[in-house]
Amino acid sequence: MNPFRSNALVESSSQHMKPPVDTKDKILDVAEQIFAEKGYSATSMRTITTRANVNLAAVNYHFGSKAQLYQAVFQRRVAPMNKQRIEMLDAMEQKAAGQPLPLEAILRSFIEPALRASLNPNQGGSNFIRLLGRTHAEPGPEVHDFLPLLYEKVKDRYRKALAKTLPDLTQEELSWRVHFVIGTIAFTLAGTDALEMIESCRYCDPADIEGIIQRLLPFLVGGLSAPAAIKLTSI
Repeated sequence: MNPFRSNALVESSSQHMKPPVDTKDKILDVAEQIFAEKGYSATSMRTITTRANVNLAAVNYHFGSKAQLYQAVFQRRVAPMNKQRIEMLDAMEQKAAGQPLPLEAILRSFIEPALRASLNPNQGGSNFIRLLGRTHAEPGPEVHDFLPLLYEKVKDRYRKALAKTLPDLTQEELSWRVHFVIGTIAFTLAGTDALEMIESCRYCDPADIEGIIQRLLPFLVGGLSAPAAIKLTSI
């Protein structure tokens, strides 16, 4: 047997082979879409494997379980989104040279990466943004265990920036207001699903990201910067 001929055949056949499909990414893409459509609890592994055209062994090999697959879907999207937020905050703080940042700028740097991602299929597009909004609106135990960890660094940075900009608010009051801000953003991220429930918004365009930001910022700024709530005492 001629070893050179054998090698040539192998080399020739390899040149005509198509690059293998990334099974892991395909599973993540399909899972992201189905979780966004149905939510975590209503999504079965069978539905994911059928639509992705893979077997259960492939999912178990790459992710181990449904919960770990759910986490991986979020990790893939949230990590770069939070990185962009931190970079925007870093740039503003460096320019401010120790001075408090404008409240509107802080909020924009947090909101914009998520809304921009809704128009970018490479960042999950509408599927992930819908899933993100749904997760905030319909939290479950599978979310409580890992989602706060993904936002830990971002949460700490933004809390410090907001506290510096809003020094008259107690930590308790600021925490409540940030909670309300996140709820408002989550509802906004629900996109057309939420808009369709409001008759007056039938002409709203969920793809108009800058328009959404321009309408959302004054609302959030007003809430965060309002006078501190009066603490009622029990009778």
